Amino acid sequence: MDDKTIPPPVDPGSLPDVSVPVAEPLSAPSSVPGSKGAMVPAPSPQALSRHRFSGRTVIVTGASRGLGRAMAVAFAEEGAFVIIGYLARQRDAEKTLALVREAGGEGRTLAFDVSKREVVDRAVDEILLERKRIDVLVNNAGIARDELFPLMEQESWDDVIATNLSGLFHCARAVVRPMLAHGGGVIVNVGAVSALRASPGQVNYAASKGGLVAFTRALGAELAPRGIRVNAVIPGAIAAGLAARVDRRVADRLKSAIPLGRFGTAEEVARAVLFLASDDATYVIGQALVVDGGLSA
Repeated sequence: MDDKTIPPPVDPGSLPDVSVPVAEPLSAPSSVPGSKGAMVPAPSPQALSRHRFSGRTVIVTGASRGLGRAMAVAFAEEGAFVIIGYLARQRDAEKTLALVREAGGEGRTLAFDVSKREVVDRAVDEILLERKRIDVLVNNAGIARDELFPLMEQESWDDVIATNLSGLFHCARAVVRPMLAHGGGVIVNVGAVSALRASPGQVNYAASKGGLVAFTRALGAELAPRGIRVNAVIPGAIAAGLAARVDRRVADRLKSAIPLGRFGTAEEVARAVLFLASDDATYVIGQALVVDGGLSA
């Protein structure tokens, strides 16, 4: 660059004394749009930070341990009555219930197989008989049967699709009518980064979680006008139980691919789920919120 194009330095002392007005702090709105567009009183900052789910009934499937347990406890901390759905791990489900109560919340355990429509329908009927309404469903139940595709058995494909995708349909279908009868509700589906990032040996799992994202988008658009919000959370590599299942060298390689340089925590995923389930997300419809430390970026 030609030196003649560089402007001379400015003496700070020669600058005029200009006073900049300080903006007034933003005040919280007195009202916000409700689920059907009508203006309703806005919650206070204190109410937003705690007890966003006071008096609400929340179902969390696959809540006996791991991510589901963290979600159940997080909902309990904010005032929800939590239905702890599980398949076979009764002792683990009871431990989750104990943690829910330690967190100051209340709830109950309920065993049901999400892959079986009649079983899901009976479970929802039982919840409605006891609680009268269902405000939030978190579809978290899921399984993996990792096998390289040339060796994948039909049973491995069928089991994963039946639980991860058909189970999603069964649970959502069972709660939608009761939600419509009470003026609305929220469904949050828990996917996986496998839907966004290829991983060998997970064709069945990736297909089920990719289907979950499409299911969420389509159902969200369909039910939004009727007061039901549907969204998804897509967790990445989460530390809950990971160290016990993965060789340390494999875990280190995976960690090195994450821009944040660490695994996520179950609590971080739970906070994302609670955001989407809360009235803080009333204008969020059919979205997949990725919580993966940048792994899929």
